[in-house]
Amino acid sequence: MPPFVAVYDACVLYPAPLRSLLLYLALTGLFRARWTDAIYVEWMRSVVRDCPDITHAMVERVRDLMNTAVPDALVAGYEGLIPTLSLPDPDDRHVLPPRSKPARA
Repeated sequence: MPPFVAVYDACVLYPAPLRSLLLYLALTGLFRARWTDAIYVEWMRSVVRDCPDITHAMVERVRDLMNTAVPDALVAGYEGLIPTLSLPDPDDRHVLPPRSKPARA
């Protein structure tokens, strides 16, 4: 398993060409791609808002295809950790992946 984890935030999933490239890279095995339902909600809401020809059903299909393509990428059960994280922008706390073991000194 690759040692690197990349959390794909909404800002990189919003533009379709970048999302496509990042999904391709996630399939290379060079790193582990991760995202959350909260990240999905954010980019999907923005796409539907900004692109009147794209429906919610269309972005839900993209979400489902992403989860099928990279089945271990969706992170869940982290929500209780959010209040304990400190970042300059508190709205970005949802993109910090939980650590499975303590970092080595």
